[in-house]
Amino acid sequence: MNDPHPAGAGPAHEWNGRSGNAWVDEQAVLDGMLAPLEDVLVEAVSPRAGDRVLDVGCGTGGTTVALARRVGARGRCVGVDISGAVIAAARARAEREGLPVRFVHADAAEHAFEPASFDAVVSRFGVMFFDDPVRAFGNLRRAARPGGRLCFVCWRDIAENPFMTTAERAAAPLLPGLPARRPDGPGQFGLSDPDVIRRVLAGSGWSGVELRPVDVECALPEAELVGYFTRLGPVGQALPGVDERTRARVVETVRAAFEPYVHGARVRFTAACWLVGAEA
Repeated sequence: MNDPHPAGAGPAHEWNGRSGNAWVDEQAVLDGMLAPLEDVLVEAVSPRAGDRVLDVGCGTGGTTVALARRVGARGRCVGVDISGAVIAAARARAEREGLPVRFVHADAAEHAFEPASFDAVVSRFGVMFFDDPVRAFGNLRRAARPGGRLCFVCWRDIAENPFMTTAERAAAPLLPGLPARRPDGPGQFGLSDPDVIRRVLAGSGWSGVELRPVDVECALPEAELVGYFTRLGPVGQALPGVDERTRARVVETVRAAFEPYVHGARVRFTAACWLVGAEA
């Protein structure tokens, strides 16, 4: 799942319940917020007309559709995601745009893709959540043709991305049960360490691994900020279980914590990421 703020990310049942539904509800906001990173990824992949591309953790299909426009009618784009809700939204998006994109509701770590069937395997924030990343990336490598490309964007260190943890840091005194971040395990920052990335990809059979740091300005409308942090991430997961008084205090406190990022009608932050490439 291509989630920018996922300590709401978790087991499959979460993504096929509240988390997936929240992602669909916030689709327009997230599309706009993540569009600059979609552009970075698509340009890095540089798909050619006729290419076959697999988009892992495709979410509601924004990146998949952008790639499909590049490969044209002779190409093939497939998006895969663990959430049925986002896959349904992705299929509706492709249908509206009249693009022959196929979406698969499955766990990309386990799904039996046709061997050697893709020229490129790509992901925007969809590959950090595997319980066994070596096994998962090995499965994706088998789906790529010999010489096929891997290209994905993932978050760098948690300290370089303070916007992503602003809500939970501010809300922690009011919501003491918030889950702790685990940068050494599956989650948003699960591939933040470049040595881990190299070790995982080498262990799963990819070669020629290259990492490039990218810093991209992202933004969302200020009017959507409260909806963003009350629906997504750890605070969004916790709020349905609290009383109205606590909820009001959390919203007020967290909104104040985001003030340094508010510039008039826009909320702006820098996404500090790795752009990772490798070859099958």
